[in-house]
Amino acid sequence: MKHRWMLAAVSLLALSDFASAQTYPEILIPPAKGPFTFAKGYQIPWDRIEMAVTEKIAPNIFLLHGSPGLDTAHPDASGGRIAVLFGPDGVLMVDSEDVQLAEKSLKVIRGFTNAPIRVMVNSHIHPDHTGGNAFFAKQGAVIFSQENLREEMINPPTRANGQPAPAPDPAGVPVATYRYDPAHKGEPAVTLRMNGETVDFIPMMPSHTAGDTIVRFRKANAIYIEDFYRNFGYPFADQAEGGSIKGMIEATDLIGKLADDNTILVPGHGTLIHKKDLLPYRRMLVEVLAKVGSLRDQGKSLKDVLAMNLTAPYDGTTLGDSQDSKDRFITEVYYEVKDFPPLVDGKRSMPRPPT
Repeated sequence: MKHRWMLAAVSLLALSDFASAQTYPEILIPPAKGPFTFAKGYQIPWDRIEMAVTEKIAPNIFLLHGSPGLDTAHPDASGGRIAVLFGPDGVLMVDSEDVQLAEKSLKVIRGFTNAPIRVMVNSHIHPDHTGGNAFFAKQGAVIFSQENLREEMINPPTRANGQPAPAPDPAGVPVATYRYDPAHKGEPAVTLRMNGETVDFIPMMPSHTAGDTIVRFRKANAIYIEDFYRNFGYPFADQAEGGSIKGMIEATDLIGKLADDNTILVPGHGTLIHKKDLLPYRRMLVEVLAKVGSLRDQGKSLKDVLAMNLTAPYDGTTLGDSQDSKDRFITEVYYEVKDFPPLVDGKRSMPRPPT
């Protein structure tokens, strides 16, 4: 028995040495680069999408993503990334992907841990990040989020056709909430200690939406920065849900203060990055804001501005630069630089783009 215990101890020591020798992030499946095209009337084939561990950012923090080239909204890989911290204290998840992929995501998680699902935090409201909430809550997850996200989930906006949105599954609504306090930017609202890691839930200013949260893993020196930054397609500030381009600039500056040169930054979409990669993104936001602001001062219409191809200087370094992505970005900037509707209860009454 003593000999067997010593062999087990040696094996654990060897595994620990191997883990400490690993270099992170470890990219298992690189994000697809495109270009991607979808026929008119294309429907997402959920049955064909597979979930997989695509990156490891620490020995016990894995990232899950879906198959590329099958989701029109996220052609680099279906939906947003899920981050999973696992160990003897249970599983902590960042986001839950689309509802259609929840069971597939759990199957992947069970491929590397049998620990109970205990905690989930939602980085923002979009369904490719919250769709599987109810499924994982029923597995045991306690769901955390900003208060704005919970309120939006309980009272979803009316659909474009004027019909009310369907009521959410109560199981998927966050039960533990916190608020963004501009007097304490970058400070954690919640800190959890699990599996040898210290995890901070840091509420963000309205940027991608009005209910954003970033998640910092202190020991791993990694931050899940969700969707205010993206390097696949052009920026998306969901203005109707409280987001803004200027808020994205502010969020980028805050990440620059929270991260050091070695911090692994994990966007919801695109490739993993480091602090230095934020600079060209920020510069683009500032430059496009200035250009569009000047054009609006000259009385240019949205149609005029869209025709000027203002993203041309950045197309060469922006993967997935579809025309829809470009036009959405420029339209957002156009509305923001003049007569931008105020933020009320986490929402804005945005004008509909002219047809």
